[in-house]
This record gives sequence, structure tokens and C-alpha cells, in this order.
Amino acid sequence: MKKVLVLFGGVSSEHDVSLISAKSVIENIPADKYEVTKLGITKDGRWFIYKGDTANLPGDRWLEDKSLLVRAVLSPDRSHHGVITERGSVISFDICFPVLHGRNGEDGTVQGLLALAGIPFVGCDMLASAVCMDKAMTNAVADYAGINQAKWLAFDSYAYSKDGDEIIKKSENYLGYPVFVKPANSGSSVGITKAFDTEGLKAAIKTAFEYDKKVVLEEGIDGHEVECAVMGNDEPVASTVGEIVPCNEFYDYDAKYYANKSELNIPANLPEETIQAVRDAACRAYKAFGCTGLTRIDFFVRKSDGEVMLNEPNTIPGFTSISMYPKLFEASGVPYSELLDRLLQLAEER
Repeated sequence: MKKVLVLFGGVSSEHDVSLISAKSVIENIPADKYEVTKLGITKDGRWFIYKGDTANLPGDRWLEDKSLLVRAVLSPDRSHHGVITERGSVISFDICFPVLHGRNGEDGTVQGLLALAGIPFVGCDMLASAVCMDKAMTNAVADYAGINQAKWLAFDSYAYSKDGDEIIKKSENYLGYPVFVKPANSGSSVGITKAFDTEGLKAAIKTAFEYDKKVVLEEGIDGHEVECAVMGNDEPVASTVGEIVPCNEFYDYDAKYYANKSELNIPANLPEETIQAVRDAACRAYKAFGCTGLTRIDFFVRKSDGEVMLNEPNTIPGFTSISMYPKLFEASGVPYSELLDRLLQLAEER
């Protein structure tokens, strides 16, 4: 039986979402093939092996009973191939599943540590994770690879403090309105605002800088918001395509996790040739970004002409009960538990 370490929590604005995703992952990993150890990271960066009920992960209830917690850290020493506990014992693992969304989990930091430790892990390597996490880098690579996307601009807090008015003017002339304002390194739509005028743009930039020192502005696209799940290493395969009809102005954090009123259509209500075009574009983007294991890649299908345009990749997409990645593969004939089994096998193969 293979030993799997599931990492959850993390120092990230998406800490709470990670707990919900991890609960679903742990409960659906085939128990006849894998022995799971739960390793949680608190919001302030402490690491604990958790020996309690998985049902207590959401809301950080897993931290309440100290008798179920053992301080432990992931060791970069390859002879350990696992974690060292506060008691000095070493616990080794065959594979790690980092169910960590956003900064310090999806940006290549943990992936680099796992690579040093010599532990196979689910998902993209350090470089692909970093590229896909930073929206400015993602857009730059997409432009270089000839992947169609919205017009965009990027700048940091220093540049904005020196010449903010000129940046605003450049955005208005090049991107127009509406415009999406995003922290370069954030997920689950945290810190993202849709601006419709100058004052709204300035306020949105201020909000984005609360989450990152670099901001990306993107031309607003009037299109269908669609998502495609991709899995594989050298020969990636794409799921069917799902469409999101947001309950809010756009598919923001509240619409994703709390409002529960957004409409998800699987497959998307689009012509079959458009669905296939999205799937093809997803695999092209996956390879261009250097992805392995899994990534959910989001697109717009522009309403005016049906053009497929990249929105963004997500290298550790949500794995909650309502998340699109497992739902898309389930609709493509791969049940949740089988999906997790395949992802763990892909980690070992790489």
C-alpha cells in the first residue's frame, strides 16, 4: 500500500478553501490502495500532522484538540523522504498531494521543497507552478506561444507610485472599459475587481495592491466563461468543457464558494466545434506553460464572434464537492476516486 502525504491549509488568502478541498480529496482517495497522512499548515505557518477526523478540517476545527496534533516539518534531506516530527522521528512517504491553493502552495514554493526532498508530488513542477501563478508571466508566455487572449497591462506598486496617472491613461486608451484588475499572484478571484470608470479603476488598483505588489489589468471580454480540466504528463488529455453563469457581476470569490447560486453547465451550452476548440486550446496552453499532472484552464468564448480566448490556468484547482475540475472529469467518464488515483500515479511516473 502506497503512503500518501496530503498537505492542506497554508499561509494564503485561500487557506479556508484548501481545507474544504483537502477534506474531499482525503475522503475520496482509494483506501484500498493508499494510506493517507494529513499534514496541515496553519495560517501563521506552523506545520502539524493531524490524527483526527477529516470532517474537522473546514473552519480550522482540526486545531482545537491539541492531543491530535504533532509538530512536524517536511525535510529537504532526501534520506528522510518525508517529515521529521518534534519527537525526532522520521515518517517517510511515497507521494505527496499538495492541496494548497494560492500563494505559498500553488506558486512553486512547496513544489521546490518537495523536489529537494525527492518526494514525487501531484501537479505541476516548480517552474510551471510559478509561471501559472503569476498572471503577468502567464500572459507573457501565452503571447509568446501565440495563445489568443485579452489585451493586458502589468505594473508594480513602485511604478504606480511614480506615475499612476500615466498608467491610468494608458489603460484607458489601450484597454478601455470595463477592465478587470487583478493581483498578479492570487487565486479564487481574491482581490479581483471589475472597473467601469476612472474612479472605479483607481479603487480597484488600490484593492489589488492589498494582495500583491504587482497588478495586472485585462480588457473586459463579453463572453461565455468556460473551464476545461487537463490531466497528464507528456500526453495530456482534456475533459469536456463546463460553462459558468455567475450569480454576481463576474465569477468572484463569493460566487465560487458562498452564494451557491451560480449556474454550472456541463457540458457547456456551446456548439460541439467550439467545445472541441476549447479542449484543443487547453492542451496547447498546458504544454506551453510546462504543466504536468493536472491544471484547470479557463477561457472566454467571445459572444461577438465565438473566438476562444485564454482567461487563466489553475495548477491546483479546487477539489471541493462543487469544484469544476473533478466535475468535468466525472462528466468525461472518470469518477472522483479514479481521478485521484490517476493523479497519484502520474506523480510517480514523472
